[in-house]
Amino acid sequence: MRTNFKVSLAKIISEFSLEILNISGEPADIMIGSSEINRPGLHMAGYFEFFDENRIQIIGKSEEGFLMRFTDEKASQRLKEFFSRKPAAVVVCRGLEVSDSFIAIAKEYGVPLLRSTESTSDFTSALIAFLNLHLAPRVTRHGVLVEVYGEGILLLGESGVGKSETAIELVKRGHRLIADDAVEIRKVSSKSLVGTAPDNIRHFIELRGIGIINASRIFGAGSVKLTEKIDLVINLEQWDINKVYDRMGLENHTTEILGLNIPSLTIPVKPGRNLAVIIEVAAMNSRQKKLGYNAAEDLLKRLGMTDDDTPSSGDNAPVNPF
Repeated sequence: MRTNFKVSLAKIISEFSLEILNISGEPADIMIGSSEINRPGLHMAGYFEFFDENRIQIIGKSEEGFLMRFTDEKASQRLKEFFSRKPAAVVVCRGLEVSDSFIAIAKEYGVPLLRSTESTSDFTSALIAFLNLHLAPRVTRHGVLVEVYGEGILLLGESGVGKSETAIELVKRGHRLIADDAVEIRKVSSKSLVGTAPDNIRHFIELRGIGIINASRIFGAGSVKLTEKIDLVINLEQWDINKVYDRMGLENHTTEILGLNIPSLTIPVKPGRNLAVIIEVAAMNSRQKKLGYNAAEDLLKRLGMTDDDTPSSGDNAPVNPF
């Protein structure tokens, strides 16, 4: 798993419609590798002990007000001390006026200087989210990612088990495809994973006996989506008569991906089972559990049973309530 991803300054400029005040070289060749940003008020006051030159620096009303307390000569000296540390880029927010001397100092030290019309807080939060997504640790899994009733469902299983066919059935039933065959999973925060498809195979599905199809062309633009948070992992496997499958749903199973434990289910596959309907029910049941309702626990309470009284799923186990 690689963790040293970078994003070009050109992509940031395009994403946020930034005005270029100064730049040396091509923006596409300037790479940003840190998802953290900085407000350089302390640094403009002369404190550089913990300065990180890899971060994008954000200048707003506070920094502008601080510099206006000084004479032009003193303010220029503070700016030179700041720009001499060669930060990755400097963005001035709120469309604040930038003096010619400010631009000249940025040019002198070869630091990209950009301007945004957004408020400082809005731009900062949006930039952090953007950088977290594009610089996040990631891994590619063989599987299918679909959105079902707002839940991101990652389908895993051996080749030929029916993942792509199930995805097609779900798309026909009004749900959306994110990725087929290869799912690029990114850890965008300490609690969430987001999946997408590699650019070169996005929206394409392989169906054995038919070949490659483009889901967005056949089913329309509303049948696909670029990214989706992964809420549930469903492992599809061929039905094994010697294996005991969960029939009550009291146990909470998880699958570890990039250090996070994602709720998971194992669904056995055999002829006659409508996997699309089963996955729809799994998605709705997952949402119910998030809202605090567990049907299995509710049933046990109605039957006057406790967890210790719960029958197992084996052939020789006590009789199941159903």
